[in-house]
Amino acid sequence: MIHNLGSKTYVGSLLGADSRSASANGTGFDLQGSNDAEGEAIVILDSEAGTGTSPTLDVKLQESANNSDWSDISGATFTQVTDGGAGFEKISINVNDTERYVRAVATLGGTTPVFVCAVSLVYSKKYGN
Repeated sequence: MIHNLGSKTYVGSLLGADSRSASANGTGFDLQGSNDAEGEAIVILDSEAGTGTSPTLDVKLQESANNSDWSDISGATFTQVTDGGAGFEKISINVNDTERYVRAVATLGGTTPVFVCAVSLVYSKKYGN
């Protein structure tokens, strides 16, 4: 069977590309509604090496039923990024097993840390949509 990824996959932003000097919460991404996601999705963290004194970047995913009350998704945590090199990592989640909304949370540590990073969600829509 041949899969046409070009017309069957979609990309959503969980944390927009930006230079960050403070921790940040991404905007909730609605997996239902017009996005109509299902099955396994890939989440990609793309980050440059940090600057500052002993900078650290920790990124995790959270879920919510109402886009207001958030809890961590078990196992949905990226490897910590430091000043030792750029980070590019993917993890997968099954959107059928999460609440309606997902977001990325970036926590910065160290003294005057700065990281340029983004978190993207690559997903498929329900069959027939």
